[in-house]
Amino acid sequence: MEVAILTVGDELLAGDTENTNATWLGRQLSARGASVRCVLVVPDERETIADYVCEWREAYDAVIVTGGLGGTHDDVTMDAVADAAGVNLHVPDEAREAVERAARAYRDANPEEAERFELDLDVEAWATVPEGARVIPNEPGLSPGAKVGDADDGGAIYVFPGVPDEVHAMFDLVAEDFGGDVVSEITYTSAPEGALGPDLEAIRDGYDVAVGSYPSGEGPNRLKVTGEDPDEVADALAALEERVEQPSG
Repeated sequence: MEVAILTVGDELLAGDTENTNATWLGRQLSARGASVRCVLVVPDERETIADYVCEWREAYDAVIVTGGLGGTHDDVTMDAVADAAGVNLHVPDEAREAVERAARAYRDANPEEAERFELDLDVEAWATVPEGARVIPNEPGLSPGAKVGDADDGGAIYVFPGVPDEVHAMFDLVAEDFGGDVVSEITYTSAPEGALGPDLEAIRDGYDVAVGSYPSGEGPNRLKVTGEDPDEVADALAALEERVEQPSG
């Protein structure tokens, strides 16, 4: 299964917020055997988001979009995803009820703040999803996510908020949608990366695997062997460990 990750937010591009969602999602997907083919950060621009989602859903089995959900002026991700899918936006009853429930819970827990800031939530703006979408509940937060389409009709689109805790909780609700045959094994070497070229090339030429070299700077360098056949990966790893110097101890 091939997946693309699109992270949305001017604050990510400016460096004001660290893009931990992309790293976390990549780790989760890889652990399930899926292959992450690309990751991109884009601004809060409806047309830009829609263009990438439209293009990527044709190229990959799934597109995950994070960030830009809610009822403020720069929350345009749901609009963009609807544009990419060629559908209108609407407010499902379950999404409306969830937002109303979350708003009530906040008011009950923070009565003074709710009164001081005259909290009057535009429920529809926060509960809007593309027509035909599956609503993904957002128990830790406010704005729900959505799953639009599936692999049979041009690639599924998964839309999550940008808050990491909310992404983690909501991804768990759809994690079983993601899988694949990709497996990886890791080993370490005390040899500098500049000396590894011939060894890595020999493994790539001799086995149907990809080999990555990741210098540490603080300890042994990490080598990663990836493929779709577990036996092939194991054989390639063993051959690599015979060729490169292993760390002492």
